[in-house]
Amino acid sequence: MKITIVYDSEVKQPGLKGEPQILFDAGADGSILLHNIRALGFDPGAIGVVVISHPHWDHVGGLLDIMEASKDAELYLTESFTQVVPKAKITKIKEPLQIRKDIFSTGELKGIEQSLAINTSKGFLVVVGCSHPGVGNVIDAASKFGKVYGIVGGFHGSRDFDRLSSLSLICPCHCARYKSEIKHLFSEQCIECGAGLVLEL
Repeated sequence: MKITIVYDSEVKQPGLKGEPQILFDAGADGSILLHNIRALGFDPGAIGVVVISHPHWDHVGGLLDIMEASKDAELYLTESFTQVVPKAKITKIKEPLQIRKDIFSTGELKGIEQSLAINTSKGFLVVVGCSHPGVGNVIDAASKFGKVYGIVGGFHGSRDFDRLSSLSLICPCHCARYKSEIKHLFSEQCIECGAGLVLEL
């Protein structure tokens, strides 16, 4: 299994092949999202599932564009999500839910955000949007599915570094304010995020 970062505030440029099955979050700008997907060798029309972590503009700005490109994609939104998405097969999520084999939603945490927990041979990798409910709360929710070995995504303003100490993979992206501190504290576990990064699971 591969996880590819297609939209982030940082950019990396490795060559990729293959087709994504699940898109997590849609970034702020649909044209950038679609450009990056295509530039990385993926077909937006092949995306079968779109999961939105929370309804903030920088996670949903490209949603209508990606749903237009992926007309048959299923859309998984938090229960508190109110934006109208025409002609979409929508599942509203409040409680934890299995989305696909080995891929689970934590459910809507603190009334705002869901994360993904992906079962890999190393344990569960948690994919987060901004961690508004708190990194510790997200890890706790994901650990109900099994042992969490890593986390990737936005950590917002979290300084709860102790909750990261047991993880083997830490990849702060997007809104993580304390990337340099995390990289310093967890130099062996920390991977720099950016569009084009591929995580082999």
